[in-house]
Amino acid sequence: MTEPPHPSFTQWYCEGDQASYVRTLKSPGGILNLLEVERPAGDMSRPAVSDIVLYQDLLGGSRVSGDLGGGRFNVISKKGDFALAAPNFATEAVMDESHQLRSLAFPMEQWRGMLEEAAGGSLFDLPLTYGRMFDSPAIRSALRTLWALCEEEGAPSRLLARAAGFEILAELCRLGGSPFAPARGGLAPWAERRSLEFMRERLSEDISLDELAAEARLSPFHFARMFKQSVGVPPRMYLTRLRIEKACELLAQTDLPVTEIAQEVGYSSNQVLARVFFKHTHMSPTDYRRAVRDPMRQISLSGQGATLVSLKTPR
Repeated sequence: MTEPPHPSFTQWYCEGDQASYVRTLKSPGGILNLLEVERPAGDMSRPAVSDIVLYQDLLGGSRVSGDLGGGRFNVISKKGDFALAAPNFATEAVMDESHQLRSLAFPMEQWRGMLEEAAGGSLFDLPLTYGRMFDSPAIRSALRTLWALCEEEGAPSRLLARAAGFEILAELCRLGGSPFAPARGGLAPWAERRSLEFMRERLSEDISLDELAAEARLSPFHFARMFKQSVGVPPRMYLTRLRIEKACELLAQTDLPVTEIAQEVGYSSNQVLARVFFKHTHMSPTDYRRAVRDPMRQISLSGQGATLVSLKTPR
């Protein structure tokens, strides 16, 4: 049934004769790999790879037949529908129309522990999960948000990739009949305090959920849900708020160039900072700096709904 797996789905697609079909690739260090392809009608079978791969059909209306690890199927796809391909399985798939697919690959070495902890690994033991076309508003929303944030930030951070992966895998487990265990509750006070201190200390770095969880002496799976219960927002969102708050402080109190401020708060360029900053304050960093130093400009922009003070983080 299987043959020796390729290192990853992304490597197989991007380094061989399939590469010409790739339109977009976003890969944050192998945690969660996003790929968008446009292909003509025909055979899109592939050898075994060591990833779980979630496909989304962005166009629909094509007859699809094959086997993704759960037995033979022959269906008409619908726009936005998903299909899941099993790891270490040489998939077969033929589509009778040109198509556009968005793929999300979960490297097994990154996610096996979490799945075993959260769902007993049963996502891999339910063959009907694989190859069945299905719709999921929750996964569609999570993937759309992930893609938009990747566009905004240039590349998904390790924290964003891990958090999005948890959310999508949780829904896949639920759909497969193995919902995640209930959350244990919030973080202990010392763990919450240490987590927030760690974020502030490493604001300029691409910190990971695993590193944060280690500070709280928890698994990443449990830490992510307990953090949200304690603080009110996911770790990724809290970190973004801290970064914008620090950027506001530096813009108001220093003459550092915006490019340096971007690096100080963990963004790869002033363009990335500008996109994120505008989303949260409705102003560019330069306009914010001018506004906080000019009381008359503050009054004018306040009337336009701009945010002229640092964002307040929860708790």
